[in-house]
Amino acid sequence: MSLEAEVSAHYAKDGLLQRIIEALNEMGVSTGSVTPEDLKSVDEFHVGGFSATTALIDQLDLKPEMKVIDIGSGIGGTARFVAGETGAHVTGVDLTPEYTSTARSLSELVGMTAVTDYQTANALNLPFDDGSFDVALMLHVGMNIPDKAALMAEVGRILRPNGLFAIYDIMKVGPEPISFPVPWASVGENSFLEGLQTYREASFQSGFAEVSSRDQTTTALKFFADQKRRNGNAGLPAVGLHILMGNKFPAKLANMVSNIAKERIAPIELVLRLE
Repeated sequence: MSLEAEVSAHYAKDGLLQRIIEALNEMGVSTGSVTPEDLKSVDEFHVGGFSATTALIDQLDLKPEMKVIDIGSGIGGTARFVAGETGAHVTGVDLTPEYTSTARSLSELVGMTAVTDYQTANALNLPFDDGSFDVALMLHVGMNIPDKAALMAEVGRILRPNGLFAIYDIMKVGPEPISFPVPWASVGENSFLEGLQTYREASFQSGFAEVSSRDQTTTALKFFADQKRRNGNAGLPAVGLHILMGNKFPAKLANMVSNIAKERIAPIELVLRLE
């Protein structure tokens, strides 16, 4: 099996849309009345959720006339949030066909098809013309991509001059190996963690200049602690990330928190400008 197929299989969950709809019904939400707020707990598949997304896009000065691409868009939560908050049109691309189809269906349910669209595509071979987008986003995706230089080159190709590439990835910060499974990989062979310097060097080769970078470890650990305190003994919510991560969700989450706390990895922002 190719790496592309293995990564897609890691994320694929049969009947994903139906599971989400059933969970919404369990909450008393019918398909005819779903809002983006109802999807909040399953929509943002990265550390910090919507708060982390806001912290990233607040640096980008997004406007309604802009075209944004969300690379590794999952079920479309970030795309819908960004479009709803800024008015920009957001195109999501993801390697996993079921994620793409679910993203389309959920955007239709919440009435956001005019400002979002989704395609199944590889981040290293995007089906868009040169200079198609003003801004590119990538949240917790680079860990599945071994060739960071090829990634930067492809994003540079589809961005317009002076376009921004905003990254929020889990990056390697310590020498110790990490514990698996984690949300992006069940085994080490499918995990391609790199440090911030590797991202920087790859970006410079493709004509990017660094605008800013920020380690969000402290914020991430507070986020996890707040989640644990809020959930208490209540168990998992009906609509939540466990729907995406399957029965290994507790182990994946525990290892993620432990790896960050032990300073093996860190959630890091990197904002780049194409020169």
